[in-house]
Amino acid sequence: MMKKYIAMALLLIPVAAMAQFVIETPNPMAKFRMAQMAINNLYVDKVDDNKLVEDAIRGMLKELDPHSTYSTPEEVKALTEPLQGNFEGIGIQFNVVEDTLMVIQPVTNGPSEKVGIVAGDRIVSVNDTAIAGVKMKKEDMMKRLRGPKGTKVKLGVVRPGAGKPLSFMVVRDKIPVYSIHASYMIRPEVGYVRIEQFAQNTYNEFMNAVQKLRAQGMKTLIIDLQENGGGYLQTAVQIANEFLQRGDLVVYTEGRSTPRQTFTADGRGSLRDLQLYVLVNEFSASASEILAGAMQDQDRGFVVGRRSFGKGLVQRPIEFSDGSMIRLTISHYYTPSGRCIQKPYKKGDLKDYEMDFENRLKHGELTNPDSIHFADSLKFHTLHEHRTVYGGGGIMPDYFVPLDTTKYTRFHRKLAAKNLIITANLRYVDQHRKELKRQYASFEAFLNQFEVPQSVVDDILAEAKKQGIEPKDDDELQRTLGYLRTQLKGLIARDLWDMNEYFQIVNQNNDIVQKALELIAKG
Repeated sequence: MMKKYIAMALLLIPVAAMAQFVIETPNPMAKFRMAQMAINNLYVDKVDDNKLVEDAIRGMLKELDPHSTYSTPEEVKALTEPLQGNFEGIGIQFNVVEDTLMVIQPVTNGPSEKVGIVAGDRIVSVNDTAIAGVKMKKEDMMKRLRGPKGTKVKLGVVRPGAGKPLSFMVVRDKIPVYSIHASYMIRPEVGYVRIEQFAQNTYNEFMNAVQKLRAQGMKTLIIDLQENGGGYLQTAVQIANEFLQRGDLVVYTEGRSTPRQTFTADGRGSLRDLQLYVLVNEFSASASEILAGAMQDQDRGFVVGRRSFGKGLVQRPIEFSDGSMIRLTISHYYTPSGRCIQKPYKKGDLKDYEMDFENRLKHGELTNPDSIHFADSLKFHTLHEHRTVYGGGGIMPDYFVPLDTTKYTRFHRKLAAKNLIITANLRYVDQHRKELKRQYASFEAFLNQFEVPQSVVDDILAEAKKQGIEPKDDDELQRTLGYLRTQLKGLIARDLWDMNEYFQIVNQNNDIVQKALELIAKG
């Protein structure tokens, strides 16, 4: 019994010692400082003050909306580089195959191409430090290759058939990041432009692409925003301006502490004569929804696809001196008819928000338009033709295209998740690049004549079986193979030419693109 009382007394000592820290906390910030002081002075282990503060910030933001976030300096750089239109590095497209960095394509007129690095080269060392065969992460390889413009980096390269390793000294430079991934005449008089994101240079890229298509006789334009996660608001407004009349509303924002800000067209747009179709799906978000919503509400173009993501919260960047940043939600986006783009969410419940795609699929919204129901309170009307449109989150297209679950099978998703398709493609192109270039002098010849060898498909299936990945039955296998061959052909074209050629192939099997073409043909 005496031992029990001694143990209880010892447990009470730290509590008694805390008495000296009990002070009045008249406001929440005083309480916060009190907690930080107690942890710094009394916690059993040493704590990292920076991490403590970062965790506290993340904790506060987590209980707000899904898009208010904190980013470290490294995360800020990774987020902003693609939107700034360039980064500083050696200028290569690459992938990692079997623990080795393989060059897919050097950037045209970039630093690597200028010194003689070619597609298929393996970069095995950077400044005499091995990066191959050491299980280095892809991100760590990138850090070693990138650096300030004008700095030099020594690359050790193994080139198939060259015999001994090669050495190159590359002077880093600014490398452009393009956001228009494809632009071509998809049919006579019909142009197609794929916008991957809304970055600083996107408007200029877009206008250059459109002018080239107009020179080829384009009268109707398809803007593909599928999987476009957004970017800069102003860029979306610039592009929308090209299609609208003077004074037409593009979008407005409004928040509790931020007054309404309105964006309207200036009437100087050069694309007001084009017939327009805008393609969206469940991963089109933010700036994509601003552009699609403006075209729909102003009866300027038809939206084709599936209901967009529903990201209608405006974030203001708040930068700290160490390079970290808070992106704090300050207002909502509204389309010209007054629809709020943001889909519903519960504060602090990120899990349900992130499961939105699965929930839509489960409820049948992605596959059957009859499963989509809107309350009368969410009903709005377009501004000129007074067509019915709906709010409640995202942009519901004028023409719905169901997700074809017979094409995107469970088996295919598992092959993709294990990176088996990309790996097989890289290996095939690496082994046959010269032969393919000789046989197909132009992309048109490749498009019309090339067929994916059965051996490539067999290799994927064999490797999948080794890893325990098999189709449920022969029916699932056959449904998978058709799309798999199209995807492989597109990837091979991408590695021999570029993304523009990739989309010319895969769009032949894209139901949303094909629906737009069908509507255009009907007039």
